Amino acid sequence: MMESGAEQKQTAGRKILPGSVIGVLGGGQLGRMIALDGVRMGYSFVTIDPTPKSPLGQIAEQLTAPYDDVEAARQLAAKADVITYEFENVDAGVARLLEEQSYVPQGSKLLYTTQHRLREKAAIEAAGVPVAPYRKITSLEDLKSAASELGLPCVLKTATGGYDGKGQVVLRSENELESAYRELAASGTELVLEKFIKFACEISVIAARTPSGIVKSFPPAENVHVNNILHLSIVPARVSSEVMRKACQLAERVAESMEAVGLLAVEMFVTEDGELFVNELAPRPHNSGHYTMEACSTSQFEQHVRAICDLPLGDTTLLSPVVMVNLLGQHVEEAVRRFGEQDELAESLGVVPKLHLYGKSESKVNRKMGHINLLCGDVDAALEWVEKMNIWRQD
Repeated sequence: MMESGAEQKQTAGRKILPGSVIGVLGGGQLGRMIALDGVRMGYSFVTIDPTPKSPLGQIAEQLTAPYDDVEAARQLAAKADVITYEFENVDAGVARLLEEQSYVPQGSKLLYTTQHRLREKAAIEAAGVPVAPYRKITSLEDLKSAASELGLPCVLKTATGGYDGKGQVVLRSENELESAYRELAASGTELVLEKFIKFACEISVIAARTPSGIVKSFPPAENVHVNNILHLSIVPARVSSEVMRKACQLAERVAESMEAVGLLAVEMFVTEDGELFVNELAPRPHNSGHYTMEACSTSQFEQHVRAICDLPLGDTTLLSPVVMVNLLGQHVEEAVRRFGEQDELAESLGVVPKLHLYGKSESKVNRKMGHINLLCGDVDAALEWVEKMNIWRQD
């Protein structure tokens, strides 16, 4: 008996070879950078995004439609041999439809888990990996009781949504509890209270897993945030080799336990005594992994393509120390101007800047518009370049 087109796609084998079409839910910068590496490997791309000429849509076929548009999802399923996503907030109904009508190796289970902080924390704990102590909050009385139990300061977060510091409030005194609860409860989502971890630094590990169960991680990045937005990623992270080894082990354990496919970014706190607590997960390429584009044998974006297509995973060796620095809307004009001039500072420091712009149509304050990877002999030289270039003075 002949199989339907959807059944053929699901059962034709999980190895998706170059020459195939990759569909991407979302046309932002992560999708664009996936496609830039994927096209080089011989793949074609099609995306759904509501913004005309999205960053990915500039270099691939674009279905201009809302993310919850069922008809557009059907068109994507018909055009693509495999489908991936570049952000977490994918409509659940669309995700289910695509699973039925196309091949989505990442599935919707991982999305369902990582879209909700309480489900995510439970999954991390199920993998035997530590998270900061937390409590589910459903009322102001819950919050008062939990704050007393966990101790102040602590962090109140919405269970869904929120990025770059949105949807969360640090609570430092009992007087702040009621106003914070009313502010975040207005979103209509569940809340979670987390114990504030006094950390020495924040790091992240990007792990990749194939449908066949092969797992490989990139070197940990040390992350520095400004106004709750990632500013710098420093690699190698300035932590002990034992902490780096353990961080990779924890990230790979979470990826295996959750049966992730593609990339899984695992953000962690490192305490003064070297303990690690997982903070958040992202089932996709991650801002803190952009350093891999020039500094590793394989970029995170090529690795994502390899993972979802069940190809052998690429080597993740770090070829050079590197600092990745984000360009927000307020930085772009000055950065572009500087790149039109001879960079004597970089030459004197032995730093090689690599500019990446995302093709976004509108530049806004605090909107991620691009990044610079600074290849260097040591990270202190790259950090000195960032400080002396004065592009980030607005921060």
